[in-house]
This record gives sequence, C-alpha cells and structure tokens, in this order.
Amino acid sequence: MKKFFFALETVLNYKEQVLDSLKGEHARILAKVRECERAIEMLEEERHLCALEFQEHRIKGMTIGEAHAYEGYLDSLRIRIHMKRQQLAKLREQEEAKRNEVVEAKKETSSIDKLKEKKRAEYDKAVQKEDENFIEEFVTTKNAMARLIG
Repeated sequence: MKKFFFALETVLNYKEQVLDSLKGEHARILAKVRECERAIEMLEEERHLCALEFQEHRIKGMTIGEAHAYEGYLDSLRIRIHMKRQQLAKLREQEEAKRNEVVEAKKETSSIDKLKEKKRAEYDKAVQKEDENFIEEFVTTKNAMARLIG
C-alpha cells in the first residue's frame, strides 16, 4: 500500500507557522504590557517619595520657589502616570485582540490536525485490512497447494 499522504499537509504547516508567528507577536505585546506596568509602578513610587519629601520640607520650612518646584514636579509625575496608564490600556486592548487571533488560529490548526488524525486512522485501518486479506489469501493458497500436492 502507498505511504500515508495527507492532502492538507501544506495547509496545516502554513497554519502552524501562522500560529507560531501570532504567539510570538502576542508574547511581545505581553512583554510591553509588563514593561509599562513596571514603569507605572516606578513612577507612582517616585511620586509617593517626592510627596513625602515635599511634606517633610514643608514642615521644616521652605521657600515659595521650592514649594512651586515640588508642586510642578509632582504635577508632571501625575501627568506621566496618566499617560502611561492610557498607554497601558491601549496595550491591553492590543494584547486581547492578539490573544483572540491566537485562539482563532489555534482552532483552525487543531481542526485540520484532527482531520489529519482521522485520515491517518482510516489509513491505518485500511493497511491492517489489506494485511489481513494478504495473510488470509496466503493461508488459503498454501492450503490449496497442500491439497493439490498431498
């Protein structure tokens, strides 16, 4: 019997390559999300420490210029945090969209893979049936030859 051949093998290989590519893109977006989250945490920590320092200096006494400098810096930190949170929201949307693409690609790949498994099982069954027929024919021929000779 001929070697097993799956007609959609090239399609399956292509779909698997697409899936791998999408997984890589998804991983890169996730890395950007984590990086943005860390940046937000660092900015919030910096804002917190600056606010504490500002509070200490206010208690000890400071000039109006120093107070304005602290307030300006704290405002700039709030703006940077706000912008980073907006960036994070966009990244999370991208991550969700890419995750959905990965899920769809996985569905396509697995459906073709299941079809391949089904065709392989049919092929294996046909090979087994052919082998059984060959053995049966061999035994029948052997018995017929034995009766003719003996």
